[in-house]
Amino acid sequence: MKKLKKKQASLRRRHTRVRGKVSGTPARPRLCITRSNSNMYAQVIDDVAGKTLCAVSTLGPEFKATEKSGATVEGASALGQIIGQKAKAAGITEVVFDRGGNLYHGRIKAVAEGAREAGLVF
Repeated sequence: MKKLKKKQASLRRRHTRVRGKVSGTPARPRLCITRSNSNMYAQVIDDVAGKTLCAVSTLGPEFKATEKSGATVEGASALGQIIGQKAKAAGITEVVFDRGGNLYHGRIKAVAEGAREAGLVF
């Protein structure tokens, strides 16, 4: 239990540090990634207005149509492509990437690369 609490505290500390440096504007909103063991969530957020411009998760119907798992790198890449397409449809071409305190590796990296393939610029 002590190891779990330490891990959660480290994630919270890293996330706070990242959020101190990364902020979304109307011209360049923030692409925020949240990850659990089995699912992932991606949002494009304008921090100035405090609004979510578009969002997608592995639990939504767009992702379910791909028939991939949210716990895999392939599923994360598909999630990145979906959020990239939704952002482009909303008129967003440039974003700031917020990894949410997670390491830029594995599923987090796959979401970023999928969004880049869909046409988003970081």
